[in-house]
Amino acid sequence: MRTALLQSSGRPGSTVENLKVLDEAAGRAAAAGAALLVTAEMFLTGYAIGDDIARLAEPADGEAADAVAELAARHGLAVAYGYPERDGDTVFNAVQLISAEGTRLANYRKTHLFGCFERDHFTPGDSPVVQAELNGLTVGLMICYDVEFPENVRAHALAGTDLLLVPTAQMHPFQFVAESVVPVRAFENQMYVAYVNRVGPEGEFEFVGLSTLAGPDGVARTRAGREEQLVLADADPVFLAASRENNPYLKDRRPGLYGSLV
Repeated sequence: MRTALLQSSGRPGSTVENLKVLDEAAGRAAAAGAALLVTAEMFLTGYAIGDDIARLAEPADGEAADAVAELAARHGLAVAYGYPERDGDTVFNAVQLISAEGTRLANYRKTHLFGCFERDHFTPGDSPVVQAELNGLTVGLMICYDVEFPENVRAHALAGTDLLLVPTAQMHPFQFVAESVVPVRAFENQMYVAYVNRVGPEGEFEFVGLSTLAGPDGVARTRAGREEQLVLADADPVFLAASRENNPYLKDRRPGLYGSLV
C-alpha cells in the first residue's frame, strides 16, 4: 500500500486553512498513487496554540471530521489526521483514520502525554491498541511519545498490526527518535512504522521533521528532511510476511519471564 507522509505544521490556529493544506496534499498523494495519507500530530489545529486547543477541539464526528471524510472520498484515498478531540468537557490528543470512501474507521487518543504542555491541555487516553483493516493490512494508531515505550509497540505486534501510523510532534533535541528508535521499533516488532512529524518553529518548540516509513528490516523506505515535504513509500505485505517468517523475535518470546515488567 503506497503511503504518503505529509510533513507539515500547516497553519497553526486555523482549522479552515489546515483543511485546505490537507486537501491539496491529498490531491498530490492520490496523483502519485497513494492509498493512504498520514499527517503530523495535531495537524488540524496546530500544536503549540495554548488555550486555542480547547477552543478548536471537536468531537470525532464533528464538522472537521466531515470535511476530512469529504476530501478523502473526493480524492479516493484514506486519511489519518491528528487533531484535538472534544468529548464533553474533556479534550484528548487524538488521531482519526478515515477510509477512501469517507467512512470513519478508527479513532485513537494519545495514552502517554509528554511534558507539562500536554498534561496541561489534554487528558490521556486509556486504549493502547486501536486498529482498523485497510487495503488488506491491519493498521494501528499511535501518537508521538507513545512509540517511545516499547511495551506499547509490542502490544500492537501481538495484536497483529502490520502498519503502525504515528503522527508526531518531535522536537529538538530528540531527533534520534526519528533517526534510530523508530526503525528499531519496526524491526523488533516486525511491522511497518509511519512516523510523521511537524517541522520548523512553533511557539516554544522547534520541530525537527525527519518523517519516515521504516520497514520490518529496520530500513527507512523514505525519509523527509527538515522542511515541509510530502514523501511516499510502500508498505508491502508480501515482504512483511517473508520478514516475519525469517525473524524469530515474536516466536522466541518467553512471556513467563516478563511478569516483573508490570
